[in-house]
This record gives sequence, structure tokens and C-alpha cells, in this order.
Amino acid sequence: MKDEIFKKPLEKQFEFDENVASVFDDMISRSVPFYDVSTKLVCEILYKHLLENAKIVDLGCSTGNTLFKLFEINSKFELTGVDESKPMLDIANSKARAFGASIDFIQDDILKFNLERVDAVILNYTLQFIRPLKRSDFVKRIYSGLKDGGVFVFSEKIIYEDKKLGKDIIEIYENYKIEKGYSRYEVSQKRQALENILIPFSEDENKTMILEAGFKFVETVFKWGNFATFIAIK
Repeated sequence: MKDEIFKKPLEKQFEFDENVASVFDDMISRSVPFYDVSTKLVCEILYKHLLENAKIVDLGCSTGNTLFKLFEINSKFELTGVDESKPMLDIANSKARAFGASIDFIQDDILKFNLERVDAVILNYTLQFIRPLKRSDFVKRIYSGLKDGGVFVFSEKIIYEDKKLGKDIIEIYENYKIEKGYSRYEVSQKRQALENILIPFSEDENKTMILEAGFKFVETVFKWGNFATFIAIK
């Protein structure tokens, strides 16, 4: 379905309810620049780095897009998606049945989900929705749940330290969404709905948080404007 949620006046703040789930795939493809490209890149990196039967957990998996791409690349991966939103997981499970994909989808709070000796953790555009005071501890839990040499890959919306550059990037991004078919009214409505819900860090703040959790290194492997994808190794 086409994302037209923000054509009407706001009634509440943004949440991943049934309305959002029903249009999520269209929303993310039109709202995250080069979403398909960055997703494919991450999956190919994981394929090259991990053993063919590696255990991969996607926290905040939504409708499972990254997991389905991984299954397409290597059906022997042990894939698990975790999300608190039942509507998102209903769609993910429907896709799995349609594609014949062997993926385990679990409804749970990702902050409490038990990670134990997994080979890779994926966290795409999810940390930004976790309150800043809880992020460091959450990343440390991810670190503890990974095997030695395990991979943590995550994507985030980021902010810029320079205010002028940051303002310019936001304007460029809003024009990008308009080019993708959203009206200026819809862009404004969504920005208002996400206020104090989506709280991004800078690129350096994200990297510092990862290194302080104990990871050996973290690299930015994809970036466009105020969107970035990072990979860290335990």
C-alpha cells in the first residue's frame, strides 16, 4: 500500500501501529535514500564475513526486509527477527510464507530480548527510537550477546555538528522526499509526529558509543546526507 498516513492532520505521535505497518515498505523505500542499495551492501558484507550457517538476529526487524535479502543470498543462515509490533510481524510472517523463507519472527521488547552467542546482530533505524539514556547499556548487551569476532551492523539517521551544514542537509533531504511523491504538508506532518520520538546522534557520537561498549572497531560503510550505516566487530 502507498504511504498516505500524513496527508491528514495528526491525531497522535508516531508509533509502529497497524496503519504504519500496512504502508511501511513503501514508506521506508521513499523515506530512506538508497535503502535497497545499503541493505544489499550490508547483506553482502555479512555473507562474506560469516560462516554459511551463522546465527543472525535482526532487532527491530519490522516487516523483515533485510532478513529476506539475507535468505535470498544464503538460505542456510539461521535467521531471527525480533520486533515489538505485532502488525509488523504479521506482515513479515505473511511474506515468509509467500516466499517460502525459513525465518523465525518473535514478538518481544528488543531491550529485553535474550541474545546469546549469536554471530551477527542487525539494528536498522532502531537505536534512534530508543531513549538516549538507555542506548549505551543496550549496545553493551548486544556486545555481550555476540560471539568473539561477531558483527554488529546498524543504520541510523544522524545529525551534523555544524549547524549550517546540518540545516542544509535537512533541506536537501526534505526535497528528496518531495521528489519521491510526498507533499510539503506530509513532510511537515511527519517531522512533527517524530519530534521527541526519533532522537538522532552524530556519526562520531554513534562510533564513540560502540567503541565504549568494547567493540574492536567501527566503520561507516554507507552514507548519504543524514543517513549512515555502520559495521562493528567484537
